[in-house]
Amino acid sequence: MATSPDRIHAVNARPMNVQGAYVLYWMIAARRTRSNHALDHAIALAHQLHRPLVVFEPLRTGHPWASARIHRFVLDGMRAQRDALAVAGLTYYPYVEPHPGAGHGLLEALSAQACAVVTDAFPAFFLPRMVRSAGARLPVQLVEVDSNGLVPLSASGRAFSRAHAFRRHVQKVARASLNSPPAPQPLRGLQLPRLASLPPALLQRWPAASDALLDDLDDAAFLALPIDHAVPPVPFTGGADAAAQRLAAFVADQLPRYADQRNHPDACAASGLSPWLHFGHIGVHELLNAVFEREQWTPDRLSPLTTGQRHGFWNLSPEAEAFVDELVTWRELGYHFCHYNPHTYDTWQAVPSWARQTLDQHAGDPRPGPYTFEQLEAAQTDDPLWNAAQRQLRADGVIQNYLRMLWGKNVLAWAATPEEAFAWMVQLNNRWAIDGRDPNSWTGILWTLGAFDRAWGPERPVFGKVRFMTSASTQRKLRMRQWLNQWS
Repeated sequence: MATSPDRIHAVNARPMNVQGAYVLYWMIAARRTRSNHALDHAIALAHQLHRPLVVFEPLRTGHPWASARIHRFVLDGMRAQRDALAVAGLTYYPYVEPHPGAGHGLLEALSAQACAVVTDAFPAFFLPRMVRSAGARLPVQLVEVDSNGLVPLSASGRAFSRAHAFRRHVQKVARASLNSPPAPQPLRGLQLPRLASLPPALLQRWPAASDALLDDLDDAAFLALPIDHAVPPVPFTGGADAAAQRLAAFVADQLPRYADQRNHPDACAASGLSPWLHFGHIGVHELLNAVFEREQWTPDRLSPLTTGQRHGFWNLSPEAEAFVDELVTWRELGYHFCHYNPHTYDTWQAVPSWARQTLDQHAGDPRPGPYTFEQLEAAQTDDPLWNAAQRQLRADGVIQNYLRMLWGKNVLAWAATPEEAFAWMVQLNNRWAIDGRDPNSWTGILWTLGAFDRAWGPERPVFGKVRFMTSASTQRKLRMRQWLNQWS
């Protein structure tokens, strides 16, 4: 399928090498073979040039917060890619750095024989810097393709400070975005020339990840990786197949209760899909298609009103409307925010000025505790509810959605300064959360400090005019007895 031009961005000004041996897809964020605009574009180039397609999926060892938790989840996805691409007859090259810096020069070596390189656009973590650096070094054309969400990042032209304003933007462009989806199954019936093999000297210097490494949690090579093994793998599997199973279970079991029960921990009505979304093992279009099929929905049901209304624009059932708003409005708000604030989204300066001002005015207020960072990381506070949330984060890599907000508010209450609270949340979340380091992780942390919100009254100690939450009020509001019993 033709990829919409507003999703394609030239990273460098190099020409294509029409004499090259293959088209190279450098898979770094949309780690899937379904509903992937970047894969569509790479396939289209390979067809145009009558060349094989090589899918290169690397995993760095030296990035911040590299851990057994992150590596195992990505390796699960690599296993799914290996199997799907083998059936399609495409060359798949998974590479896992055995030590930091071992992969230096590999992308350039692969590109030397490529007609062009296609990669994934992603607005956060080290990926934007890595892609820009590659664009300056590669000898051929490098383009990045945006598969992040329903609305292309380039379509808004700016960041949004409120969900209502971004929702209005989504409603204005939703129809056009729905009319240019990625191919649901781009590998089905695919016929491209086959590559005999990659250069033996290249594979000798940079051996592909072994089947044992992709398949075996206890593989010696995995255990030897110089990553944080104190953060263990999560008790669920990464990869596109596992994501599809979770989606099917959600649509059948949780979605009917989503509108009014998703905030209650005991109800287990949230989708739980954020880990697979974060690593690109599933995309927004696949989620939307599953919901639309359940609702027997077609785009002619879209409301002509584009006023930012929370309900009624999609004309879905209440539970489906609520889920789509979370998936498209709130999730993509974070992606657009990071994309248009590339130098500040992960800093204290990303907190709006009114919130920084009120938090600074109350920086000297007495705080409960006090607690050290080590006590928080070990879930050793006097708050049983917060400790339970931190234990769930350490064990499962996730916190129930509503409790994640409370978790952050309590860190703000306990840290010595609001800047320290920000730094602590970043470290706790990005080390332990399987979906940490995501645009939504950054905007979620920022929300606890006042971003995407308004000033609230009455003005309170520590919080000032920033929205106030407590464990006591949360426990009165939500059904969580079973959840607390599990994690206490």
